[in-house]
Amino acid sequence: MQIPKLKTENSKQGYGVVELIFYISIFAVVTLVVINAMITMTKAFRETSIQSELMQSGGVMERIVREARGASSIASIGASSLKVNTTDSEGAPKTVEFSLSGGDVQLLENNALIGNLNSPNITVSALSFTQITTAKGVAVKISMTLRAEEDTLTRSYDFYDTVVLRGGY
Repeated sequence: MQIPKLKTENSKQGYGVVELIFYISIFAVVTLVVINAMITMTKAFRETSIQSELMQSGGVMERIVREARGASSIASIGASSLKVNTTDSEGAPKTVEFSLSGGDVQLLENNALIGNLNSPNITVSALSFTQITTAKGVAVKISMTLRAEEDTLTRSYDFYDTVVLRGGY
């Protein structure tokens, strides 16, 4: 009696389909991991750029402080505007004014608009000036609140400083 031989050709075709499904599933899992990593990196990059813009916008405060510190006197001060008397690099008198207009801090020199100090992606939601006068001099307390337009969490950042006018003592 002869033992019939098993057909091996049909059994090899089944393994090909199983292998194909296995490789497709591995490819799908790897693709999902890569896409998730890219989404996470995009969110981290956006957060980093928002933080960077906000910190660079602290330069607005630095400009106000520098001009106020070099001023000889305060021409006028309001809740959201400051106008100081100072001199230019050649010693000629000039006035420098900082004011909040909408969401922008505007810089005016000798009543001519120079431009906005903050970048278009940053909104200044509050700017206030308070004059402090003592027997020895004059100072200005400055506070400013910034927020990024692209920040979905609508966080705000506060900057504070007090400046003694050099011409005031």
